[in-house]
Amino acid sequence: MATLRKYLIAGLLVWLPLAATYFVIRLAVDLLDRIILLLPPEYRPESLFGFSIPGLGLILALAVLFITGLLAANLLGRKLVATWEGLLNRIPLVRTIYNSVKQITSTVLMTDNKSFSKVVLVEFPRVGAWSVGFLTNEMLDVNTDRSAGDLVIVFVATTPNPTTGFLIAVKRSEIIELDVSIEEAIKYVMSMGVITPERVIQPLQASNHLADSAPAP
Repeated sequence: MATLRKYLIAGLLVWLPLAATYFVIRLAVDLLDRIILLLPPEYRPESLFGFSIPGLGLILALAVLFITGLLAANLLGRKLVATWEGLLNRIPLVRTIYNSVKQITSTVLMTDNKSFSKVVLVEFPRVGAWSVGFLTNEMLDVNTDRSAGDLVIVFVATTPNPTTGFLIAVKRSEIIELDVSIEEAIKYVMSMGVITPERVIQPLQASNHLADSAPAP
């Protein structure tokens, strides 16, 4: 029975990711294909060719995104976007949702944004408990006698939803920078630690080893 169970699990490990990937991609393509409904009925493939073309909505969606980005990148487009955002900012609930989503997507998707470029380990929520965080600001200027050393701002994401979390200020000497990409760290958080890059574990083990070997005061 143990051998049978092992082979069944091995088979599931092969087929389940493939099936999940297929259904997710199929769902995304089906949803994007609905964008074809934006076209007038006489210009849809059913009217022109007598049959539907799977994936045409995806091509249309990519074309819409490209044209929108092209327009938004020039001066006139930026003015139109600013006007549109000004209108949205006058609606209380819409303003909150729109600005929150925009900040998150801008932080994650913009490659030239330095606010979200490093993954770190920080002792949170208590000493001895380590959490994966994202460095958002490396130059916090606090002119008080209490802040001995440079302070940095770290966003500690919650699991399995990394768009929420805690914003903390810690000393630079109290964080451990990781050689891990933003995508790997987000995947680690969303998987609740199941998908763990080795480069996350090694610095943590090293820091724990140093803490254990330190002489007692």
